Parts: sequence; structure tokens; C-alpha cells
Amino acid sequence: MSNGKAICVVGASGLVGSNIVRAGLERGYAVNGTMRDRSAPQKAPFLNALPGASGGLQLFSADMSKEAEFDAPLAGVDCVYIACLIPMYAGPTGTPAREMDDEQGYAEIIMPTVNGCLNIMRVAARQGVQNVVICSSTSSTNSVPPVPVKNEVDHWSDEDEQCRSKKYTSATKTVMEKAAMKLAGENNQRLSIILPTGMYGPVVLPEHMNHNPHVWLKRLIDGGEGRHSNIPNDSHSMIHMHDLAAMFMAVYENPDASGRYYGVYDSWHWQDIYAEIQKSLPDMKMPEPLTEPPVEPTRFDFTRRDSLGVPLRDVPTFMRETIEWIQSKPF
Repeated sequence: MSNGKAICVVGASGLVGSNIVRAGLERGYAVNGTMRDRSAPQKAPFLNALPGASGGLQLFSADMSKEAEFDAPLAGVDCVYIACLIPMYAGPTGTPAREMDDEQGYAEIIMPTVNGCLNIMRVAARQGVQNVVICSSTSSTNSVPPVPVKNEVDHWSDEDEQCRSKKYTSATKTVMEKAAMKLAGENNQRLSIILPTGMYGPVVLPEHMNHNPHVWLKRLIDGGEGRHSNIPNDSHSMIHMHDLAAMFMAVYENPDASGRYYGVYDSWHWQDIYAEIQKSLPDMKMPEPLTEPPVEPTRFDFTRRDSLGVPLRDVPTFMRETIEWIQSKPF
């Protein structure tokens, strides 16, 4: 049943965007979803099959480099979710980002995403859409030198340092967030930015099964090797996708919410992650064990995340749920 409000999800067929669409429909919003090709046979049918999609979901074809294509999907909506800013690891000619210099990195990796985001925000402003929510990444909060506990307000990555390290893909998020904040201020838009990392739980489109973590969890289920042959001395930050989507809903629905929020439940060392998975898959192929003292996992200040009041599944719960869901052969 409609609640009378409409939202637009840009990147509706993406991993995050499709879950925002699902969550919006569940809450009774009319949802305008954009994708590069709304008739894509491997994408649109799965979005249109979501509960509430009949009469509640309208799909549009739109390219973020072309402002005019967003006039129709943004007309009459109360909030736009920008979830189309997928990482780019190579330029249009196939040159890997790590092999570029700064001029090429900005031209081919960073600015297409930044300009695309700003294009959408400008159209939203013209259409009177004052609520903007962007999906970014925790990669924009890696300050140098590292801090013991990260928070979203004080800690930013240095885009110049990221470029010097040839991390143009990560620098994209840092540059984009700063540009979006500036434009939102100029247009009096309420901007919230969610910063997720590893996303677990059910996916909406079959193609999402071909990406981490689902692809390596499926290999473990099938008796193969997981993500690593040797347990890395590193940690991994995670969240359940349904909880992440609930956070996206919460920052829109709470009129006092704005700014950056970690879309993370917690960070675990990889040896603990594999040990947890083994509880569900006792016969799985384990990576070779760690041979040195484990580093401490990344630590976050979750004060702002918790202020949204969204209940979050813990790691054992969503790891088990994800494995059981994959085992059910949903597609």
C-alpha cells in the first residue's frame, strides 16, 4: 500500500540500489528506479518481481553523464538515492587505474563519477528534491597516519596521497563526497552519505552472485577455495545488506539526519571470519593458517550510526543467513 511519497533510486539494478528499491517498496514508497537500460533482460525482470513492484516501481533508462535523462525520474519525488557510483578500476581504453598518472587518473577514473553525481544532484535541485542520500565507501575515511578508532566526522582520506599511491578508485569517493557536500550546501539540500564495505545477505539480481563475498562463499559451499589460499593478516568490515538498506531509509526518514554514516556492523580479522564460516560448513576447505600474530581489526566509532536506531544483525547471524540463502539456490 502506498504511503503517498515517492523516491528515486539511481542505480536501481546495482547491489546496493536494488536493495534500496526493495526496502522502499516494503515501506510503501512509490519508487522510480534508474538504470542504463530499463529493458535489460537480466535485470529488469528481477526488480519488477519484487514485492510491491506492481504499481509501485517505475523503471527509467538514464546515464549519469546526461543531466536531461534524470528530469523524468526525479519529477515529483521527495528523495533521491545515488547508488550508481560503482568503483572503476580501469579507464575506457582498458588501462588499469594503477598504471595511470594523475592527469589520466582524474580524467578517466575520478571525474566521470564526480561529475555524474553532481549532474544528478543539480537535476534534483531544479526539480525541488531537497533530500539526497549517496552511497560512498569507507575508503574515504582512511586518514594518514592511521588512527586507532575512525569516525566519519573528523577522519578523511587524503585524495592527493591516494593518487600518489595510484589508488584513483579510492580517491574518487573522497573527491566526490567533498564536491557533493559543497553543492548540497549551495542548493540547500539535506545530504546524507552512507559508507559501507563488505555486504552480506540475499541479493536481488543473479549477476550479484558473481561478486564478493557471494562468489567465494559459493566456492566454499561447493568444496572449493574461499577468497584466500592463506589467511591474510588483515581485517574485513561487514554488514547485512537488508540492514544497510534500512540505514538508507532511516537517514531519509529522520529529518535531523545528515552528513556521513558508517554502513558497517563491525570489522573482524580474517582468521575469525573463516572460523565462523566453518561453523556452518564444517567440511569446508580452510585457508592455510596465519603464521604471525594477528593485527587488530579496524576500529570504528559507531556513535552516528547508532543514532539512527537501526537494528543490525551480528556477524555470526548474517554469515549463517548468507550461507543458508546461497545453499537454497535462490536463482
